[in-house]
Amino acid sequence: MSLLTTASSFLPPVPALLAPRIPRVLAIAGSDPSGGAGIQADLKSIAAHGGYGMAAITALTAQNTRGVRAVHVPPAAFLTAQLEALSQDITIDAVKIGMLGDASVIDAVRSWLAKSRPGVVVLDPVMVATSGDRLLQEADEAALHALLPLADLITPNLAELAVLLGEPAAVDWAGALDQGKRLAARTGTTVLVKGGHLDGGSGAGANAGDGCPDALVNTVGLLARDVIVVPGERVRTRNSHGTGCSLSSAIATVQARNTLQANAGYGDWEAALREVKPWLREALRASGALDVGTGNGPVHHFHHVQQHTQAHGTIAREPAEGEFAVALREAAAADLEAIYGLDFIRGLADGSLPEKEFAYYLSQDALYLNGYSRVLARAAAIAPTEAEQLFWARSAQNCLEVESELHRTWLSTRPAPVTTGPVTKSYVDHLVAASVSGSYGVLVAAVLPCFWLYAEVGESLHARFLAAGAPEAHPYAVWLATYADEDFAAATRQAIAYTDAAARAASAGERDAMTLAFRQSARYEVDFFDAPRLHA
Repeated sequence: MSLLTTASSFLPPVPALLAPRIPRVLAIAGSDPSGGAGIQADLKSIAAHGGYGMAAITALTAQNTRGVRAVHVPPAAFLTAQLEALSQDITIDAVKIGMLGDASVIDAVRSWLAKSRPGVVVLDPVMVATSGDRLLQEADEAALHALLPLADLITPNLAELAVLLGEPAAVDWAGALDQGKRLAARTGTTVLVKGGHLDGGSGAGANAGDGCPDALVNTVGLLARDVIVVPGERVRTRNSHGTGCSLSSAIATVQARNTLQANAGYGDWEAALREVKPWLREALRASGALDVGTGNGPVHHFHHVQQHTQAHGTIAREPAEGEFAVALREAAAADLEAIYGLDFIRGLADGSLPEKEFAYYLSQDALYLNGYSRVLARAAAIAPTEAEQLFWARSAQNCLEVESELHRTWLSTRPAPVTTGPVTKSYVDHLVAASVSGSYGVLVAAVLPCFWLYAEVGESLHARFLAAGAPEAHPYAVWLATYADEDFAAATRQAIAYTDAAARAASAGERDAMTLAFRQSARYEVDFFDAPRLHA
């Protein structure tokens, strides 16, 4: 995404930034002895996203993958005792609320929230299980309605969304969005409308076929839009037990983590959702490997650990020099192919790209560089050797001096948007999250696609430009010529080598996290190149 050349001037080491602590996330929910939903799923999801999980039990269930057999609700006073014991001793960054059992339990949670008011509250109104079992009686629904306005985000499934409105369940995406808008208006909070339960058949609209969108309705934040739709891929599997619990607790964790980031101030629901959706998709896709139960099985919360272990054998041994880098390049092959197929890339190569799309691309890249330079500065601050500190510091400086000047020169005579686009913001949020993870390896793996993929795409573009005779009338001739910069190619090779070395020094679990961070950044590279077509 950004052409970084190495500067010859020395830059002093960047002062270390204070890394935020691990987010502390409290799950208030029922227990599932089969381990796939409820508190058990919450704690797995929290851990999978780098949080410290805590649990206050609201109900005990007798259930398995085939359904719920019995529910026991302990006295509400005991739940209050659990909550007060926690909040009087531990700073709670986020609360995820799930199954609440009955009105007395709901009232206890509402009273506690009013007193403690943690920074992030996600409410998954568990009323109807995936199996169809009713988990909250109609007589207790009024108490739940009183709790809804205290949440920052509400995450009902389609059946629960309908129950909260006293209506039949939506049969298509348009109907689901309409219900979400009305619930958001009624509660004054953000609602996550989930398309997973739509059948994808006739009338499913945006959810037809293999699509599985989710939408944040009535969001509040930098984008200030009423509806933000985040597309997704449908995974055909019977193993969806606990997806609602897992999604809501993961979003709560990521939102809390983003809120704790240095200089962030607050999290962004869209950024959290865009990070969690790919994780949940792969958790569904890998669920069969668990082989738990004979009914609706659980998702694989730690798929990112096991899949990388099976593919690369990194748990038992340290990878040989270059082995990890080769594995990353293989993981990015599909993303590079997707980039080459984009209209933006083809138009940039042959000169047919509309000027307004190129202007949008440059303006977003300029905005991106501000955040990216800070992330590179963070890499310099925590790098283990002086050579690595100098390399990342020089790269950060060049973002602001070399690249930004190229952007200003071209944009000075052409109008372009000055607001941060959704893809730009999500990409930067992802990189900032990596920068405060506390792991040097995860950070450099996250920034690597911006070197590696961009270098390969740039080389390909320049080759096409030369093959066409490098016509002087080409509107982007000057820009394409910069793609052949050998300094950037050398910097890319160095970034790959440092990332590979970090992987050899890391634990197996950290290498798994590095792979995940790299793959997410590679996907953002595709989206960034495609954004001008959608938003210019």
